Amino acid sequence: MICFLTSRTAIKTTGEANPANGFIEELRRFAPNPCRVLHICSDPTTHGIMDAKAAEVKASFEQVGFAFTSYLILDGRNEEHAAELIRDADILILSGGHVPTQNRFFHKIGLKALIADYDGIIIGISAGSMNSAKVVYAQPEYEGEAIDPEYQRFLSGLGLTKTMLLPHFQELKDEILDGMRLFEDITFADSIGRTFYAIPDGSYLFIDGEREELRGEAYMIRDGRMTQIASDGEMTLL
Repeated sequence: MICFLTSRTAIKTTGEANPANGFIEELRRFAPNPCRVLHICSDPTTHGIMDAKAAEVKASFEQVGFAFTSYLILDGRNEEHAAELIRDADILILSGGHVPTQNRFFHKIGLKALIADYDGIIIGISAGSMNSAKVVYAQPEYEGEAIDPEYQRFLSGLGLTKTMLLPHFQELKDEILDGMRLFEDITFADSIGRTFYAIPDGSYLFIDGEREELRGEAYMIRDGRMTQIASDGEMTLL
């Protein structure tokens, strides 16, 4: 299994596939072309939104020369066929979205067990990358989550990696949520005894068997402190 756990696969302003840190080049090395893709949703009920997200990702890859014999979506409309759909796919794309919502869907369909012997390519986008960890840090996102005593910040994930990623760092580093600074007041406190890796769009975690490499700019958050560990264009072996 080859994994690309990204912050975002496309450039937000243009919708074009992001070639930063060799992402497109590396994907070409491993992906069959044409290929069969299964885009696994983040919310099984918002069909229109998921259809639009999947179409945007598909179009971005087509613009850089990838072709598809099939590009299917797995959500609430066909979840009973999850095992068959996964078995027939060359690439699984784990969609972006709300981490806890996606996590519940992954557990409902038993995704961890379904991909245990999967030998294709997995591409995570934002929430999909976060839910790929063994222990998922569900960084509060919506108003009220940071102050809700019932909100669960640590969830059981797919176990593809032990690395807890925090995507979109360039957008969220100055975010205020529930009157608190998302990183300094919330995430730093949650990092006591733990390690998170914050990455901006264009950076990603590459997994090839037992080897894990952070490609591009990255920040380590551990025990309430943040340190930049790599710049754009660099590779960090974890």
